[in-house]
Amino acid sequence: MQTPRVQLRLLLAADKTFGPGKADLLTLIQSLGSIAAAGREMKMSYKRAWDLVEEMNASFSSPLITTERGGHARGGAQVTELGAKVLAHYRMLEERLQQKGDPDLQFFTDHLAPDVSLPSGASSDMFDQT
Repeated sequence: MQTPRVQLRLLLAADKTFGPGKADLLTLIQSLGSIAAAGREMKMSYKRAWDLVEEMNASFSSPLITTERGGHARGGAQVTELGAKVLAHYRMLEERLQQKGDPDLQFFTDHLAPDVSLPSGASSDMFDQT
């Protein structure tokens, strides 16, 4: 049986969100230093990764990710100080919700029908990458 979990998606504005997919992309850019490599790791196209980076950068008062031209040897991407703080606060909120939500999540687990499962092709990680 699937155990319910909390998925945090912040609604920043009417058409702007920050959720698990963007947080994971930001994490991978931080560790890999590359938007392309982070996108490959998440099995998304280079264009999709760039679109998400541009959306994140446009959603905040200053960019979360900066880039340098120069190809594989000299180029790359860096998570800014604000980007690192956004990511840290997002992860803290996720953790807090999961901890405080445990009794309530258990309620749902206790009352799910035995045949409840995720939609075909979906993983237990998340249903989308935004």
